[in-house]
Order: sequence, then C-alpha cells, then structure tokens
Amino acid sequence: MKAKLSIITLGVQNLADSTAFYEKLGFPKSEFSNEGVSFFEMQGTWLGLYPKDKLAEDAQVDAKGNGFSGFSIAHNVGSPAEVDATLQHVVSCGATLRKAGQEVFWGGYSGYFADPDGYLWEVAYNPFMNLT
Repeated sequence: MKAKLSIITLGVQNLADSTAFYEKLGFPKSEFSNEGVSFFEMQGTWLGLYPKDKLAEDAQVDAKGNGFSGFSIAHNVGSPAEVDATLQHVVSCGATLRKAGQEVFWGGYSGYFADPDGYLWEVAYNPFMNLT
C-alpha cells in the first residue's frame, strides 16, 4: 500500500448544514457532489461529507459511537498570525473554538476548532516543515 491519503470522509448529522459550513470556510464544492454526498477538492486530497448513519452502514459498524475519537485533521498555515486569523474566521462561520492559538511543546504555534459535528481541526504553524 502506498502512503497516500486520497479522501477524508466525515460522517455528519445534517449534510446540508455541514456542506454550508465548509462552503462558508471557502472550500470549493465539487461537481461530483449530489443530494446524498458532498465533496470538496483540496490541495492533494478530497474531503467528503456523508450522512453518519449511512457511512456506518457502508462500513458495517455501529453508528452510535460517541466521545473523543482520537482523530483530528490539520490545516497548516505560514505564521502564528495566520493561525489566529484562521481560527477567528472559522468561528465566524459557525465553528466552535476548542483551543486558542498558542505556542506548543513541539516548537510551533497552533489552536483547535470543532466543526458542526464536533470533528477537531488543528490550525498550525510549523516552523520546521514547509506544510503550507
């Protein structure tokens, strides 16, 4: 198996609301989207939104999982100021701030927000790796 990430699919409670949230963030919705699924083309990968119960059914798992999933998605930017500006923007679009931007133990600067379904996104500046 090649070390490549193609699509991240999030199981969401309300497809229309979640789609609107990501569109507010400026994510470009793909022409492959339809009334049952939304796709957003990102730089090098795709984000998919699919009803949580249907995603669980497709994977043949129980949809009633709750609590911390041990999973986050990272979005890297070019400076600490961009971290703060991005966090401010996503909150204005309906995200919940989970951790304000701050210096972190690994030498960078980051904060976290949760999307409408509670998925955690880290917004980070990493001075050691060019991830922007």
